[in-house]
Amino acid sequence: MGAFTFEDETTSAVAPAKLYKALVKDSDNLIPKVVDAVQGVEILEGNGGPGTVKKVIVVEGGETKHALHKIESVDEANFAYSYSIVGGAALPETAEKVTFASKFVAGPNGGSIIKLKITHHTKGDANPTEEEINIGKAKGNAFFKAIEAYLLANPDY
Repeated sequence: MGAFTFEDETTSAVAPAKLYKALVKDSDNLIPKVVDAVQGVEILEGNGGPGTVKKVIVVEGGETKHALHKIESVDEANFAYSYSIVGGAALPETAEKVTFASKFVAGPNGGSIIKLKITHHTKGDANPTEEEINIGKAKGNAFFKAIEAYLLANPDY
């Protein structure tokens, strides 16, 4: 198994604590309300901490699909969170799992800098394709922008 790591960074006008609350602590309830494609989130095993496995139900192209997420780590004090996609439609055929490690830090004007490290744990020595990387990046950006827009439109959240 190989591991291919990509790092990305983005900024937001939303403060780190509010982003962390929306994207980590309240995500199971908030995300289906804000992201049209996400129909629901079910906990299959665990209590919400590391080791918890969630089934995220999405509709893409009129078809209902799911992705299995496993929580790897939760660090509320440092606004850090890590999970892996371990199964379902969101897992590329070349991957055993894809891990997303995020950290929300203070940014300019009360906003945030979101640091993201994505690791593709591949089957054998297969490499993720440029298309897989671009599709994942586009979906992640659209997802984040929807949550950010909700938080900016609802300052009392």
